[in-house]
Amino acid sequence: MSSLMTNTAAMTALQTLQATNNSLEDTQNRISTGYRVADAKDNAAYWSIATTMRSDNGAMSAVKDSLGIGAATVDTAYTGLNSAKDVLNQIKDKLTTATQDGVDRTKVQDEIGQLQQQLKSIANSASFSGQNWLSINSGASGYTADKTMVANFARDQSGTLSLGSITVDTSKIALYDSSSSSKAILNGGAGGISSALGLTAGTKSVGASGTAATIALGTLGATSVTLDLNDSLSFDLNLNGTTKTVTIDQATVNAALGETNGKISGTTGFKTVLNHALESAGFDSTKVTAATGGIHTVGGATGDTLSISNVAFSNDSVDSLDISGSGVTASKIKLYIKTVDDAISKVTAGASTIGAIQNRIDMQTTFVGNLMDTIDKGVGTLVDADMTQESTKLKALQTQQQLGVQALSIANSSSQSLLSLFR
Repeated sequence: MSSLMTNTAAMTALQTLQATNNSLEDTQNRISTGYRVADAKDNAAYWSIATTMRSDNGAMSAVKDSLGIGAATVDTAYTGLNSAKDVLNQIKDKLTTATQDGVDRTKVQDEIGQLQQQLKSIANSASFSGQNWLSINSGASGYTADKTMVANFARDQSGTLSLGSITVDTSKIALYDSSSSSKAILNGGAGGISSALGLTAGTKSVGASGTAATIALGTLGATSVTLDLNDSLSFDLNLNGTTKTVTIDQATVNAALGETNGKISGTTGFKTVLNHALESAGFDSTKVTAATGGIHTVGGATGDTLSISNVAFSNDSVDSLDISGSGVTASKIKLYIKTVDDAISKVTAGASTIGAIQNRIDMQTTFVGNLMDTIDKGVGTLVDADMTQESTKLKALQTQQQLGVQALSIANSSSQSLLSLFR
């Protein structure tokens, strides 16, 4: 049946042409954007995954930048430690020369003094972006020895985010500490044992009573302390009118605790060292002892008195050593050599630790870079358009579009042929 009102062929041709045009538009969008899934309407699931992973990759890029800053800071510290080691070796050489008879020690000390100043210059200059791990002030408000660098960014299967870090304990590599209780490599020493024992210069007396006389040491064992070769604490202890000098040095600590490096930690350790020092000074352990709270008389006999006076610290660190004095003997200089050698060992150990951290940062930086590339590849697999496939589709759809236009033209012209019937 031929109808002027309804042209079924034209309707079919038009629908086919519209479908072809829609497909052609989609293909052209993919070619122009490069994405198979450019918007959520293209594929909501893939678009959501890709958007999240792109965001995470941006965070990883920030992590990589942070690792770069961390690497520069660590490199700066390593350079400082390595330079300090070289200067310490020179000081050791000068001290060795000074042990010989006939050497002008004043002149040698002039050279050593310049090297000591160079060590301070190295420590003060080893700063990157405001961070200095070699010259510190552990007594400053908010100071923390542990320095952290962001190392990784992760998202678990539940979507929870986490940040990993690399931590550096700067207390083990610091060359100078301006705090009064410094434990730094070049100017740390016995001052720390004062606060650990609660001793201060002056006199503490306990008069007669019916209970044990006690010299209170309220902070006994609150912190750990390491005494170097030339570090010592001494005080005069008077028991019922008899005064004896008590000395605590590295040898005392090692003998009391079986240590090799002069480290005391914990209340028990401090009490053991104190008791060993008291016995070495000639005090009878049945009459006076170190126990909880401080130094006590034993038995609590009425009339016992205790007093401490002349509290003194010796801290012959690398920073303070001086061989120019008339009283400095060859034996004392040999102790100085051991002090410097001990500092060289600590600096070397610190540089070794920093070197291991440098290696870890390098590996983590490489890993983060590779991980970012892998994520980019995965996201591309989800949403990128296959340009070869799309170009082939484009050619086919353009041909279909031309045929569709031709078919619609033919369908529309069929109505014109009906006019001939009415001539």
